[in-house]
Amino acid sequence: MGTTSKKISVFLTLSWCLITQAQGTLKEYKKANAVDSLFKNKVINTPKEFHWIGNDYVWYSNNLLKGKEFLLVNTKEQKQAQAFDHNKLGQSLSKFLGKEVKSNDLPIENLEFDKTLSTLVFTTDTTKASCNLKTYEIAKIGPYKKPAKTDDYWGGNFDELGNKPVGSPDSLNVAFIKNYNLYIKNKKTKVETQLSYDGSKGFYYSSYLQWSPNSKEIMAYKVRPGEDHKIYFVESSPADQFQPKLQTRDYLKPGDQLPFKSPQLFAVASKKQISVATDLFQEQYELSGIEWKDDSSAFTFEFNQRGHQVYRVLEVNATTGKVKVIIEETSPTFVDYSGKRYRYDLKKSNEIIWASERDGWNHLYLYDAISGKVKNQITKGNWPVREVLKVDEEKKQIYFTASGLDSDQDPYLLQFCRIDFNGKNFTRLTTENGNHKVTFSPDYKYYVDQYSRVDAAPITVLKSIDSQKTIVELQKADISALQKTGWIAPEVFTAKARDGKTDIWGVIVRPTTFDPNRKYPIIEYIYAGPQDSFVPKNFQPYYWAMSSLAELGFIVVQIDGMGTSNRSKVFHDVCWKNLKDGGFPDRKLWMKAAAAKYPYMNIDKVGIHGTSAGGQNAGAALVFNSDFYDVAVASCGCHDNRMDKMWWNEQWMGYPVGPEYEACSNTANAAQLGGNLMLIVGELDDNVDPASTMQFANALIKANKNFELVTVPGMGHSAGGDFGERKRRDYFVQHLLGVIPPTWEEIYK
Repeated sequence: MGTTSKKISVFLTLSWCLITQAQGTLKEYKKANAVDSLFKNKVINTPKEFHWIGNDYVWYSNNLLKGKEFLLVNTKEQKQAQAFDHNKLGQSLSKFLGKEVKSNDLPIENLEFDKTLSTLVFTTDTTKASCNLKTYEIAKIGPYKKPAKTDDYWGGNFDELGNKPVGSPDSLNVAFIKNYNLYIKNKKTKVETQLSYDGSKGFYYSSYLQWSPNSKEIMAYKVRPGEDHKIYFVESSPADQFQPKLQTRDYLKPGDQLPFKSPQLFAVASKKQISVATDLFQEQYELSGIEWKDDSSAFTFEFNQRGHQVYRVLEVNATTGKVKVIIEETSPTFVDYSGKRYRYDLKKSNEIIWASERDGWNHLYLYDAISGKVKNQITKGNWPVREVLKVDEEKKQIYFTASGLDSDQDPYLLQFCRIDFNGKNFTRLTTENGNHKVTFSPDYKYYVDQYSRVDAAPITVLKSIDSQKTIVELQKADISALQKTGWIAPEVFTAKARDGKTDIWGVIVRPTTFDPNRKYPIIEYIYAGPQDSFVPKNFQPYYWAMSSLAELGFIVVQIDGMGTSNRSKVFHDVCWKNLKDGGFPDRKLWMKAAAAKYPYMNIDKVGIHGTSAGGQNAGAALVFNSDFYDVAVASCGCHDNRMDKMWWNEQWMGYPVGPEYEACSNTANAAQLGGNLMLIVGELDDNVDPASTMQFANALIKANKNFELVTVPGMGHSAGGDFGERKRRDYFVQHLLGVIPPTWEEIYK
């Protein structure tokens, strides 16, 4: 390098240091550590849960700057007041507990009012107690016991072989598995009868059994086992011993052989097996949802074909064993069974409500359950149904959430709606420009509606179903104390996608010390998992993966690019067999548009970080997109989709495993890496095989690429915990700001 070049280099370095001299310093690190606590409890009047007492009253706990209050809303009188006298209850609690209790912060939980509102049952400390709301006398009921949890999905007892006997509806027999075959036993005589004779270790009858409602038939799964695939972990530093431990997990990966399940039908009286042809459910990924019809004439089940391009609802005739298709869902890309599947059987009318993206958007259809024909499309439009909340069979109405209904609103904001089975009388229950959360009264005549956006604090109101209008204004959040801390609301920002037409939505997070005269490197927090959308929509003072990082002297952004869910089918399909895309063409255009509007965003210094699928995306940013991204921190990433769990990867990358898996692999394409990369992995990650990160590291080493590898002992699937967070911050400060970070002793003492 010549003398002139050296002078230019020194000048540029000094200039950069002057620009960033107030960023990434000890002061900023201290602020980054404190910002969560600084923002905490600075927003009031934002109740979280609403509890109905019959249909006429709803109560909730409202947060104040110091303490909380309990409020009761009378729907008939359309007013709210304190649920009880806080001072009197505080005085009684002080005597009951033998210590001072503040009336504005009563230590009570799990409140239950009786219907007359004269008695309140609650828990305090470890005690369950009741209070007479006329006299405010408190009586101990007993110790508080948390609701019992059960890990037994099926319930009941299992026999000595671990199989679960299943009793018949008429209580005369039990069915069970013995020696890989199906047996029944008469409860009165104790006589056992063998029904099947073709079971073996290699093709056995499972203990998943279902009797017909009339007890005349029984369905049993016959299973040919799939491949046994385990992953292994060395727990280097166990708490209970000095030497390491070897751990294993059952873990199927793309391409592994799956079990083959075959529903077998038996007539109990004749002890005969009724043949069920398997033609319509070959190439199985999964069979699920076995359900008998009430009249015992048939049972239905669902078939998900391997590769997720065919999904069927099938019916088996109980007399003949004949199988027919009731519903068939197909797609040239994928059927989003894991995110958008919905089925509701209307047994009285022999109809089925079914969700499908067949017209390009996720919508509801009404099927004739006998003929398998569509009677009518229930919802329709260039917007998706997000979730079905309630099916009212009596009124023939469906309550559901949708998004994208308003051209002038963020297309991800949830709105609540109602529609008739025949597709008529579509009614908006919410319209305000916000992300809505609704709690209905038991009779669905009233509902509490709370809505907010990242840039608009929550508003909570009581509405009437009949008018869809507010009848009581419950709470309006107060953020004045938060604003005094220097808090700046995230900005919702949109820009056009790669197609020049579609809007891409994201948020911009700025530090409390924001100065438009400075230059701020950009850091993107990424998760482009196709199963959902991920940019936050609700108001929050603090965003874990963005707020603290911004305080170090960065602009932090989060974006939902093409290939993610909750928009159109075309928008989602971008990910199919193409996870390396990650919406990056859209993300780059979005950040360039933001930087054009805000020159303080330094588009020449861009970092990215993410975990899990986001870890894969962060790695892909430097493998496939180093023309734009400079620094990446990838935590617990799936860097090659052949190394990760089957269900997630075959859903988006397809089956059988084809060349696109390698084309999308960070590991296989490691030689293309540009920029500065840090890999973080927990040694006990049983969500994404840690070997995925290690193989990426190995490929980088072979390609002579410099990078950082952080392995966290004892850590599972995560961003690396506190240690990983410290390493991530330092890495961005060093490589984006060009600043040597303060020592941890200085920062965290």
